[in-house]
Amino acid sequence: MGRRQFSSFGHPCGLAVGLCAAAALLAISWDQALARSPRGDGAQKQAAKHEPATHKPVHGSSYRPPYSDIVIDANSGEVLHEDAADEPRHPASLTKIMTAYLLFEQLEAGNLKLDTPLKISKRAAMTLPVRLGLKADQTILVEEALKALVTKSANDAAVTIAEAISGSEDEFAKLMTRNARALGMSHTTYTNASGLPGYDQITTARDQAILGRAIQDRFPDLYRFFQTMSWRFKGREIHTHISLMGQVKGIDGVKTGYTEASGYNLVSSIHRDNKFLVAVVMGGTSNGQRDTRMHKLLEEHLPKAGTQRTAPAIAELPGVDQLEATPLPESFRPPRGVEKPVETVWSSETDTPLPVPKPASLSSKSRQDAKRDAAQDSKPETKQDAKPANSARHRVARRAATNEVGPASRQAATTPTSRH
Repeated sequence: MGRRQFSSFGHPCGLAVGLCAAAALLAISWDQALARSPRGDGAQKQAAKHEPATHKPVHGSSYRPPYSDIVIDANSGEVLHEDAADEPRHPASLTKIMTAYLLFEQLEAGNLKLDTPLKISKRAAMTLPVRLGLKADQTILVEEALKALVTKSANDAAVTIAEAISGSEDEFAKLMTRNARALGMSHTTYTNASGLPGYDQITTARDQAILGRAIQDRFPDLYRFFQTMSWRFKGREIHTHISLMGQVKGIDGVKTGYTEASGYNLVSSIHRDNKFLVAVVMGGTSNGQRDTRMHKLLEEHLPKAGTQRTAPAIAELPGVDQLEATPLPESFRPPRGVEKPVETVWSSETDTPLPVPKPASLSSKSRQDAKRDAAQDSKPETKQDAKPANSARHRVARRAATNEVGPASRQAATTPTSRH
């Protein structure tokens, strides 16, 4: 039985036939797998409907993004340290600090409340990762969208907030830029609400330090949301990306950011022993390297900081209406394709925008009262991360380095790994 069973393969012709049949089956299986793969023509054509062909990683593992940093004594306004603080940089998700600022403005004016439901548009639901996983035509509460913005750095939440306030993300970006200029952020231009790659979305370390101070001066009560360590959304526990918060005494925010061209960014605020610093690191090479650098800067310069508030609070200048794009030196231009816009693929779903609140007078509440009110962190619960989207489009998008978590974060960090 055994000999007859294998006799056909024992003959040279039978062996050739068997090999040909096996090769044919292998070719069919390979073609089917390739068609299902994001590298296959079918998936590429499908993804091409949503993704610009030029938007793909172009750097190797040896790429080092341009670096800059600054440390400011927020009590006195004195610059304690700076390195290339006025050089243009891509903000990545540091953008969401301004998105939160404008949402705080609407909450303060009473145009929105924390329990106001926000409708999720198709465009918001299809925003590239990192995402909360919002579905079109559903709603999310303002408080949930805000927490998703400052902890998970959810891009779909950012677009939802932008559309609720201005009717479209394009109009919201203009509002962001106007507000930045009014705050004295003269080298900052916003083109979207999330920080996803935008060729002309530009800022500097100094401008981000201004914003890190202004959002606390203007909204001492609402700033507490940046201190959220974790919260629950639809049964999932979502943690902050700021690993230094909870590990370094006094750090209470503000925001992380990452794209391939920007590197690993971080704005930090620290209150310790009546001292108050705001520091910015842009262009880190990994989560761990960036966090280590930030920790070192804060510890080195805290002894030099004053304990009395003498600097005036940062507020918007009236009558400022500047929208000119930030001029960039030719040497700054990133390699072709890195920072091409990806958020203009879908047309905006325009709704009636909310009224823009007039610049409000600063709260008379003392810094001590504000700090006590801001000490309300969420209680950690069992961690359960959301599963990432797995369509061909999102697999391509993840490789396009638009996520908060970049390739360097998979390497061993010099400090405890941060969820960036």
